[in-house]
Amino acid sequence: QVQLVESGGGLVQPGGSLRLSCAPSGSPFSITVMAWFRQVTGKQREFVASIPNVGSTNYAESVKGRITISRDNTKNTVYLQMNSLRPEDTAVDYCYAATLNTIYWGQGTQVTVSS
Repeated sequence: QVQLVESGGGLVQPGGSLRLSCAPSGSPFSITVMAWFRQVTGKQREFVASIPNVGSTNYAESVKGRITISRDNTKNTVYLQMNSLRPEDTAVDYCYAATLNTIYWGQGTQVTVSS
């Protein structure tokens, strides 16, 4: 019933920036945390950043200082501001949301960093 819809991906040059957004459709029940993961072709999906309803944001060590996660709790919308992008950031970025008993994944949005 609930679907997460990502947007904002695309092609950017090294050093450039992108801002991703993710919003749920349907009626999510008591979402407690939203997050972003990414998956590089041929590699496992990995954690990027998360933001809970209560508490601090969390970042993967590899992206600290380059990305910022934010959230509009009234809309259950999460954003990922990505700066100083590198070719190795090329990946499909997936939105994640969790309730007390359910995990939701978006379909992914392609981020390509290339000169």
